Amino acid sequence: MSLLLDALFSSVSLGHLIVDMMNGQRSILLTYWSVELGLTNTTYAAITTIYVIVASLSQPIFGWISDRYGRSRLLAAGGIIWMAIFFSMALFLPVHLAIPCLILASLGSAAFHPSGTMHATLRGRTKLSHRETTAASWFFLFGQSGYFFGPIIGGPLLDLYGPVGLIILPIAAVPIGLNAAWQLRDFLPHSKASYSGQKFHLAGSTRFIVALAVVGGLQAWAQSNMSTFIPKYLSDMGASAAVYGLFVGLFSGGSAVGNVIGGNLADRLGKQRVAMIVLLLATFPIFAISLIGWSPWLYILVPLAGALTGAVHSIVVVFAQRALPTGMATASGLTLGFMFSVGAIGTLLCGPLADARGISAVFAFTALLTLAASLATLFLHEQESGTMPATAN
Repeated sequence: MSLLLDALFSSVSLGHLIVDMMNGQRSILLTYWSVELGLTNTTYAAITTIYVIVASLSQPIFGWISDRYGRSRLLAAGGIIWMAIFFSMALFLPVHLAIPCLILASLGSAAFHPSGTMHATLRGRTKLSHRETTAASWFFLFGQSGYFFGPIIGGPLLDLYGPVGLIILPIAAVPIGLNAAWQLRDFLPHSKASYSGQKFHLAGSTRFIVALAVVGGLQAWAQSNMSTFIPKYLSDMGASAAVYGLFVGLFSGGSAVGNVIGGNLADRLGKQRVAMIVLLLATFPIFAISLIGWSPWLYILVPLAGALTGAVHSIVVVFAQRALPTGMATASGLTLGFMFSVGAIGTLLCGPLADARGISAVFAFTALLTLAASLATLFLHEQESGTMPATAN
C-alpha cells in the first residue's frame, strides 16, 4: 500500500492505465472498421502489425533519449498527451485517414513506456526494499487493467455511438498526463553510472540473454495472437462489438491479475521457476479454446489464458533491466520494443494461417508457443550479489 499511495508511482501508473485503455481500443476499432472495409484476416493482422511495430521499434529510441539526456519527465507525460491528441483525431476522420492517425497515436505509447517502467521499478527499489519485480508487476497491472477496462467500455460505446463515442478516453488522458508532469518535476535524471555498484553473475551471459529473448518473444507472440484474434473469432461467429470487446477485456484482465501474482511469486520463489511453471500451464486453456468453439467455458478459459501468459511479463522486463549493459530506460525500451515487435510479426505470420485453416488453428499453434517458451526458461538462471543502490528521488 505504501507504493500505491506514493504520488510519483501512482502518477505513472495512472498514465499507464489510460495509455493502455486507448491501446486496448485497437483490436475492437479495427474489427469494427474491418466490417466496413471488408478486410481479410491477413490484412487485419497486417494493420495490427504495423501499429505495434511503429510503437515497438521506437521504444528503444525513446528509452535511449531518456537515459542519455534525462528527459524521462517529458517523455512520460508528453507521451500520454500525444496519444490523446492523435487518438482523438482517429475517431472523427474517415476510415482511410483514421487508421494512419491511430498508428501515429501509438508513438505516444512508445514514448511513455520506457520512462514509466523505469520510474516504477526505481520506486520499488526505494519503497519496497529492492522488490523491483513486485513494483514492476503493479505498474504493469495498471496497464493491463487498461487493456481490460478499455475494450469492455469501448465495445458498448462503439455499438451505441460509433468511434466518436470513445472520445471520453483522450479527454480523461489530458489531466492524467499533466499530473504525471507535475509529480516528476523533482526527479533527478539518472545515469548508467549510477548503477555501477550493482553486480550480477549470469549463468553464461550470452546464453542467458538469448534465452530471455526467446522466452519474452514467444510469450509476447502468444499474447498478441490471443488479443488480436479473439475478437475476430467471435465476430466471425456473429458476436456484437459489446461481446467481443468483453472477451478482449477478460483476456487482458486475466493478464493483469496474473502479472501481479507472478511478480510477487517471482520475488519469493525465484523468477525462472515461476516463469517455467506458468507458461507450461498456459498451454492447456489456450489449446482448449482452439477446440471448443463458442461455449460458456470461454468465460473461464479466456481470462485463465491471459493470467498464465501475463504472469511472465514483469519477470522478463526485470531480468532484462539487470542483464542488459544499458541504462534502465533503454533496457526497458529495448525489451518492451522487442517483445511487442516479435508479437506483432508473429501475428502477421499467423494471418495467412487463419485464412487458410481458421482461427482455431492459430489458437492451437499458440499453445505450442507457450510450451516452447516454458522449455526455454530452463536456461534462465541467475545468481545475484551486491546491493541495488537507491537512486530514485
